[in-house]
Amino acid sequence: MNPLLSIFGIGEKLIDKLIPDPQQKADAMFKLKEMEQRGDLAVIAGQNEINKIEAANPRIFVSGWRPFIGWVCGSALAIQCVIGPLIVWGNVISGRVVTLPIMETELLTTLLVGMLGLGGMRTVEKLSGKAAK
Repeated sequence: MNPLLSIFGIGEKLIDKLIPDPQQKADAMFKLKEMEQRGDLAVIAGQNEINKIEAANPRIFVSGWRPFIGWVCGSALAIQCVIGPLIVWGNVISGRVVTLPIMETELLTTLLVGMLGLGGMRTVEKLSGKAAK
């Protein structure tokens, strides 16, 4: 469990028990949520800086892992959804029965969809002129 989340959870319980006035309770909860959000935004900003440093690195093992994951996921999806069925179809037409192994694509699909979403968001940023140079 994330220690920050547990701290904020305890804070919510304390506010709920110690402050009887509904307006003061709402104000205290709002301030607690603000603190929680600022912390989350700081973590996101820090991760963005790490991502920039990784992407600028000339070593392929540091900067190339995202493209590698994209190629692996895309290749696996192509084999499972396009190439595999074409191989089976071609073999059925030629009179041979071939059963290809079934790949577990749930994890790969999740990764690929997430990466495509991030790529789409980056494209929208570039098109709207809000992308960092």
